[in-house]
Amino acid sequence: MGAPLLLVENLRKYFEIKRVFLGKKTYLRAVDGVSLSLVRGEAISIVGESGCGKTTLGKTILRLYKPTDGRIIFDGRDITHLGWKDLKWYRRETGLVQQDPFGALPPFMTVKRILEEPLVINGVKNRREREEKIYKALERVKLTPVEDFINKYPHMLSGGQQQRVVIARATILEPKMIVADEPISMLDASVRIEILKLLQELQQKYNQSIIYITHDLSTTKYFSERIYIMYAAQIVESASTSDLLQNPMHPYTRALLNVIPDPDPGNRFIIRNVPAGEPPNLMNPPPGCRFHPRCPNFIKGVCDTREPSIIEVAKGHYVKCWLYG
Repeated sequence: MGAPLLLVENLRKYFEIKRVFLGKKTYLRAVDGVSLSLVRGEAISIVGESGCGKTTLGKTILRLYKPTDGRIIFDGRDITHLGWKDLKWYRRETGLVQQDPFGALPPFMTVKRILEEPLVINGVKNRREREEKIYKALERVKLTPVEDFINKYPHMLSGGQQQRVVIARATILEPKMIVADEPISMLDASVRIEILKLLQELQQKYNQSIIYITHDLSTTKYFSERIYIMYAAQIVESASTSDLLQNPMHPYTRALLNVIPDPDPGNRFIIRNVPAGEPPNLMNPPPGCRFHPRCPNFIKGVCDTREPSIIEVAKGHYVKCWLYG
């Protein structure tokens, strides 16, 4: 597949929560030993329940959070410990599409000012050049005719239109990589597929790499080429999209597939095997495999005592589970 544009090695991000008796520190392990790669022009998905750490992973990759440990290599450069001034070039090469479009847009700025801001920050001084880039960005995200949108405020737009403005802002500098954090979860069902198609078109047209973060495994087959399944701050399975959806190996991946709604009315009485319980507390994760308290294939004395290693069980298919260890 070629040399990776992004290489993440054993990445960790811990948040200090409080100091307790005798000055002992307590940490929330939001990202705990994640490794992944992304090739130029590729789209990958990071899938998991709310609270699994996927959003923190995306923000740490973008260096909005400083990593606790591990390495982030982007386009051959180690950005793990760069300071804010040294990261300015990286900000230009990356973009973020947030989950809540209304909350992501400044309410007292017009669409024009919202899109002009990253251009000004990154040194585009010519006013005419800025306007040309703004018009092209709005045309790319299909907010046309541009004159109908450019002077509007966010509250004057629908949710889908707001998200298109967010995408235009994230792509106006033509970055190499986009992190799309639950970009359709706050939108009506009727516009979700349109937003995914728009991101896919931009990816293919401009050869951009995209990290698609979602809790909905059903949407990944329309968008990404590889899937990483995340549970309790760790990657538990990864494979090509077709391989993972056709042959899920980790019990948690099977559980995510089981909760996808089935449109066939003939299957409405089929009982699905969905594990009970809640994800673990990341301040005090369980010993061994973190999924073992909810796992239907739990092996006593193994799963609850030793953490499994992630191993390659088939070509390009990796699983972190004692069933295969």
